[in-house]
Amino acid sequence: MAHYYDENPQGESDRRVIQTRMHGMDFFFSTDADVFSKKFLDFGSRTLLETAIGDLSGANRKKGRLLDLGCGYGPIGIIMKRVFPAMEVTMVDINNRALELARENAGNNGVKCVDVHQSDACSAVEGLYDVVLTNPPVRAGKKTVFAFYDGAFEHMAEGAFLYVVLQKKQGAPSSEKYLLEKFGNCEVIAKESGYWIMKAVKT
Repeated sequence: MAHYYDENPQGESDRRVIQTRMHGMDFFFSTDADVFSKKFLDFGSRTLLETAIGDLSGANRKKGRLLDLGCGYGPIGIIMKRVFPAMEVTMVDINNRALELARENAGNNGVKCVDVHQSDACSAVEGLYDVVLTNPPVRAGKKTVFAFYDGAFEHMAEGAFLYVVLQKKQGAPSSEKYLLEKFGNCEVIAKESGYWIMKAVKT
């Protein structure tokens, strides 16, 4: 059985286009079988985006380097680039089908100068980032999710922000504990419909 966290999913193609509106802007995303949330922008990612946009705007942090870790077909990185055009955005995922869609979606949504490439967690990520956003692949297991956090930590500049979304019933409390131990801090900055948005700062 194919999963959205497979490197080269072989499931039969089932392409479609979904529409969403964020921050007063309309977006259109091509999706396909064997990618995460192919029928609509999932509630967790939407809540992550809304929370991070508000927090970054309040902190007046509208430029720098941003990493979309586990980008799927690209909604988080693409929306963040449209909202914060001065940011340098990198989008990574292990799923090659998803990455093809992310590149296509960046162009179709008027987003230029984004780096989209394959990476198993942060294995192919280079340099330091000021902001990292992730909706980690919970179904891949806790070991994989925690590897996302470890990789993010290694590629965050001093003072960088990490934003994570998880459902409480899918391990948000254990992730909060792990991030607190890893970063020395972790704040749940939003809770909505069972989803937690966690923020950790590299100090």
